[in-house]
Amino acid sequence: MNLVEVQYAQTGQSKKINELGMREMQQKAYEGRTAKYLLLKAPPASGKSRALMFIGLDKLINQGIKKVIVAVPERSIGASFSPTDLVSHGFFANWEPNLKYNLCTPGSDKSKVKAFISFLESDERILICTHATLRFAFEGIQPTDLNDTLLAIDEFHHVSADGENRLGEVIRNIMVKSTAHLVAMTGSYFRGDSVPVLMPEDEAKFTKITYNYYQQLNGYEFLKSLGIGYHFYMGRYYKPNPETGLSALEEILDEDKKTIIHIPSVNSAESSKQKYEEVNHIIDCLGEMEYQDDETKIMYIKSKRSGRILKVADLVNDDPRSRDKVVAYLRGVSSPEDIDMIIALGMAKEGFDWPFCEHALTIGYRGSLTEIIQIIGRATRDSSNKTHAQFTNLIASPEAEDDDVKVAVNNMLKAITASLLMEQVLAPNFKFKPKKNDDDDENDDEFDDNNGTLHIEGFKLPTSQRAKDIIESDINDLKARILQDDTMLKAMPGNLEPETINTVLIPKIIREVYPDLNDEEVEAVRQYVVVDSVIKAGTVEEQGGKKFIRMAGSFVNIDDIHIDLIDSINPFQRAFEILSKSVTTRMLKAIQDTITAIKIEMTEQEAILLWPKIKEFRAKTGEEPSLQSFDQKEVRMAEAIIFLREAKRQRQQNA
Repeated sequence: MNLVEVQYAQTGQSKKINELGMREMQQKAYEGRTAKYLLLKAPPASGKSRALMFIGLDKLINQGIKKVIVAVPERSIGASFSPTDLVSHGFFANWEPNLKYNLCTPGSDKSKVKAFISFLESDERILICTHATLRFAFEGIQPTDLNDTLLAIDEFHHVSADGENRLGEVIRNIMVKSTAHLVAMTGSYFRGDSVPVLMPEDEAKFTKITYNYYQQLNGYEFLKSLGIGYHFYMGRYYKPNPETGLSALEEILDEDKKTIIHIPSVNSAESSKQKYEEVNHIIDCLGEMEYQDDETKIMYIKSKRSGRILKVADLVNDDPRSRDKVVAYLRGVSSPEDIDMIIALGMAKEGFDWPFCEHALTIGYRGSLTEIIQIIGRATRDSSNKTHAQFTNLIASPEAEDDDVKVAVNNMLKAITASLLMEQVLAPNFKFKPKKNDDDDENDDEFDDNNGTLHIEGFKLPTSQRAKDIIESDINDLKARILQDDTMLKAMPGNLEPETINTVLIPKIIREVYPDLNDEEVEAVRQYVVVDSVIKAGTVEEQGGKKFIRMAGSFVNIDDIHIDLIDSINPFQRAFEILSKSVTTRMLKAIQDTITAIKIEMTEQEAILLWPKIKEFRAKTGEEPSLQSFDQKEVRMAEAIIFLREAKRQRQQNA
């Protein structure tokens, strides 16, 4: 079942080349080339590697920088920074690193550190290495040795402000103790845990360039739509269902689609803990092994469905000789016919380029939104062999009696909320403004289709540059942090009033992420997060000459939208609706029982917010809300009464 289906206009804009040979995103990045610290957030396949080449060469030739060091998370990504002809496309210099100083090659860490230090002492200007080599090398040099150097960190989300994160410590030392310039590049600034990538005071030093997914995908030539779906199963994903005779994998695996299959992490509940056996199970689902080519290690499998031969690459096998042969073959792939499927575990995510891929099939819950974004990015390259790209996540749905049901429910909710966030990431952006007065001469339609501007009564615009910057470039990362917060997950469904979620929990998380914001700035950011989430989850329709937006199951006249109305909508409403349609009644009951059994700590702010509803309940029923009620909202009101009475008692006691 597809939870998300986004359509694109195929404008070709994101692929157009200017007179310097730059695509749209690269032009935008190049405009920030003089910044000492530059943070580039752009989707997979948008051309971040080449954007870095343009910026790096300008710094070497025009800005007095002496050396460029590019650090990537794994060796295979180093190929993205190989020598590249830029002059023939209009740029003033070529990217020409000496292959001696491409350290993304087999060899010991010790030898690579030695080569790194040798590079700093030489006249060579460009070095490519892994994050690990950078960390090890930094132990043998001083930060000042990187003066007048541009350090570019690819996949910057690997950095963390946590003191245990060595790469983060290296970056902080370089910023404080050297004159080095930094370019940080990532497809997502969200790590998937509660630790920020950079502390706010360090992050504020970066000039941010953001190119969003909608700009990228809407500007493609061939790709027209993207689907994101989840498939829930019981037992093992490769074992046949007694009713259908097919395994969950066979039910959703289409051999006619060029597919990357990511098997579960060995630490996950979905894993059998035997990764090589899981590859064998997948092969059995496809058909029978004919042979494996000795030169390339590509497997040739006869399909049991069609009888045709499928070319399958195994990246799970971590024998270096075998894997290097497979990787070398995949680098040479030049047509859709060269490979049909790739089976992977930790590889084929970041920086892996297979333009012909149509389907990214991931088995097992993924805790990091960044990982989901990277996996989806494998299928969203523009290619003439496809008009649709698909991401499917196979997730285990345990029996109601399973001891692990609590963990599984949490994982399912996180997976679904990640999907809903991706829908918002992949959709066009709206602009929000306060509603104008009726006597304003410049008053226009409340919703302008041409620029996506919606006017909302009671809406606050950010007044500080800091709040504007967060809304402009960090809004999706902030929403990811909010939607996957443990307390927020417990708030679904019905454990908390929507107003409590939107006006108490969300501001609390914003303050944790941005402790430097004042109350006015927090409220402006909060309103934008809530409004953007609710509006993007809705649909705008025209009836009788008026525009309506569907929010939380009902249509609202766009002229009547007020911030208070939006604050009354639970951001988890759609997630629960999706769950209720996707699992059995028995499983849904287990999910509800699990969520409602998790108590959320009552705060004075929430109790005060609930007081008007408590009075309304009393007036309507003649009774106080009961803790024994089957209605969780009534139970929450009863808990608020207890909280307020206890608070009153303590105040009287201390008086």
